[in-house]
Amino acid sequence: MTTPASPLPITPPPTLRAAGWMSLAIVSFLSMAVAGRAVSSNLDTFEIMTYRSLTGIVLISLVITLTKSWGKVTTHRMGLHILRNIAHFTGQNLWFFAITVIPLAQVFALEFTSPLWILVLSPVFLGEKMTARRALVALTGFAGILLIARPGAQAVTPGLIAAALCAVGFACTVMTTKLLTRDTATLCILFWLTVLQAIFGAICGGFDGDFALPSAEALPWVILVGIAGLLAHFCVTTALSIAPATLVAPMDFIRLPAAAILGLLLYAEPLDPFVLIGAAIILGANYANIRGETRA
Repeated sequence: MTTPASPLPITPPPTLRAAGWMSLAIVSFLSMAVAGRAVSSNLDTFEIMTYRSLTGIVLISLVITLTKSWGKVTTHRMGLHILRNIAHFTGQNLWFFAITVIPLAQVFALEFTSPLWILVLSPVFLGEKMTARRALVALTGFAGILLIARPGAQAVTPGLIAAALCAVGFACTVMTTKLLTRDTATLCILFWLTVLQAIFGAICGGFDGDFALPSAEALPWVILVGIAGLLAHFCVTTALSIAPATLVAPMDFIRLPAAAILGLLLYAEPLDPFVLIGAAIILGANYANIRGETRA
């Protein structure tokens, strides 16, 4: 009598697995925004960045130790590491400031202009060619920015400026990361990310001689900021390793309507139709660029 073969484990298709990781990434990004708002009355942005980075140092050091990867952490190309983290530190501080003073939907909509800035700046910093299609995509995206900001129709506040500039910082981060990944391990990049930004945060936060400690109520939120920040980037990277960028990037666009709904439910932020239309234009321009690059 033959024993029936045990059924093979069913593995979800790549698209479904990538969608799962991107769903977790979106939850992480939104959690970081909520946690950042929760601690903003207790800590300034430099202090938030310092504690976020200290949490990150503990987590990434644990991962490197468990995977026995300390040999991959080197000081090779330290100048580029510093430049990358200055850009990211600046962009992240502007982002944390923006989420406390303007609606979440506006912040996330303007943050999504980062790929458009990469299109504009990559010919200068990466030597990539500016094609007619790329120029059209960039112009279309910036039309969406104007619709969101509506200069003249509404006051251009420091929060709007910060949200727009944080996208430039994140674009510079992506370009320097691309240069680093040519000969530097990912764990090395993440290690220096957390260490350098902890140093930057401590210097900037302590410049006035008044570096606040998180209160007992704020401490869980501070830890959540650190965990959510690293988890979000890990989830996006994992999703990209499973499915192509043409599938993963559009999934990330769900962050915007999710942020708008979250802002409505938690903070009674109105759903501004101009923000939603402008965001749709920006996301459409990004998606058109992704499709065009894939076909090219």
